[in-house]
Amino acid sequence: MKFFIWASALSGSSAVILGALGAHALKERLTTTGHLDAWKTASLYHVVHAVALLAVLIAARHAHALGDAKAVQAWKRVAIAWLAGVIFFSGSIYALSLNGPSWLGPVTPLGGVILITGWLMIAWTRTPTKS
Repeated sequence: MKFFIWASALSGSSAVILGALGAHALKERLTTTGHLDAWKTASLYHVVHAVALLAVLIAARHAHALGDAKAVQAWKRVAIAWLAGVIFFSGSIYALSLNGPSWLGPVTPLGGVILITGWLMIAWTRTPTKS
């Protein structure tokens, strides 16, 4: 669980840092190249999933407190999907916006699919209750 707390902190802080970079230090470059909107999209998805990851951690902690190991593992899978999705989706957009290698283009939709998969996995993650 400590890994996910660390990953959540890193994801949230990097989302703010990269958002600020795009809005300030890189704004002129991104505007000139026409990538400012893409950067904003990457930042938005990044920060939304950083916050959502906190909710997943709370749900996993609740499941752990109730002794529901299966629910804890299910919430961990959601967290893994979102972390991977942010890296692939937002990470590839950040890189492409800074003229990264063109082979990253197909990585973006793959990251989007992984993010969607994480959201759909919630539907099959049982909510633990006290018995």
